[in-house]
Amino acid sequence: MEHAEEMLRRAPLFEALDEEGTRALRAGVTDVALVRGERLFDEGDDGDRLYVVLDGKIKLTRASADGRENLISLVGPGEMFGELSLFDPRPRTMSASAVTDVRLAALAHEDLRRWLTGRPDVAMHLLAALARRLRRTNEVMSDLVFTDVPGRVAKALLDLAARFGTQQDDGLQVNHDLTQEELAQLVGASRETVNKALADFVARGWIQLHPKSVLLLDAERLRRRAR
Repeated sequence: MEHAEEMLRRAPLFEALDEEGTRALRAGVTDVALVRGERLFDEGDDGDRLYVVLDGKIKLTRASADGRENLISLVGPGEMFGELSLFDPRPRTMSASAVTDVRLAALAHEDLRRWLTGRPDVAMHLLAALARRLRRTNEVMSDLVFTDVPGRVAKALLDLAARFGTQQDDGLQVNHDLTQEELAQLVGASRETVNKALADFVARGWIQLHPKSVLLLDAERLRRRAR
């Protein structure tokens, strides 16, 4: 429970709360457990709750016109998703499925709306989190136009490292749990092009590749390449 409370407090909805407010909101939380590969919801489903990741990773995807799945984002512990329909109650715009075994905290939108009444500071905090996500989306769209694939790969690795990395003696270990195809989808390029960029980074001594993980040996060179 202590770990769950810690993860909840990292979520934008909870980090602005005092102890009493956190206790009141926590009372309405439902725990959800998924096994790796299990679907939480599909694009087009009705959205009636938001989720906070307690353990594991969730991927958010959209289907292209030809039916292929495109990875939009990877969500990890302390991060929140599914809150758009709290403000805009339309069908889900993405699908969500478990990349690893996952534990989630679910909060029903109906309960949240009642709870947010009289707490404008928390509502503003939540809107600020949505604004940050919109900024990141705009940045990704800009990168697709103005940044080459190796630059996007470097930026994706640094983003994953900032969220899931742990410092080791020989570098920054990033257990992202993504397949090569999923990593390519996250970058917005073909698997072959992304693999070529990764192989170049390995040859330069910037990274070491491992199944579903990467060790960053020279993060500063990656930052320069990401610019």
